[in-house]
Amino acid sequence: MFTRKLSFTPIKYPKARAMGITRFPYYEYDSNGEITYWEDYNGSWERYEFDSNGNQTYYEDCSGQWAKWEYHSNGNQTHYENSYGKIKTY
Repeated sequence: MFTRKLSFTPIKYPKARAMGITRFPYYEYDSNGEITYWEDYNGSWERYEFDSNGNQTYYEDCSGQWAKWEYHSNGNQTHYENSYGKIKTY
């Protein structure tokens, strides 16, 4: 008989719960009104970063997935990279 021991990787400790917030979903925004952090009641979360032009430059979530973007000064995307190893330069 095959017996497998299950192991679980705990989610990073959620920011909202660490601050004592109990109402979900929880959101944070930057000064331009762009969402920078989102968390739900079960501890799932996503984090975003934007440049001064409002272009998304970074994404990360609780499962370890991430993506980042770079842009030319005229706003055109010049680079993309993600946690799966995909890299694209324009």
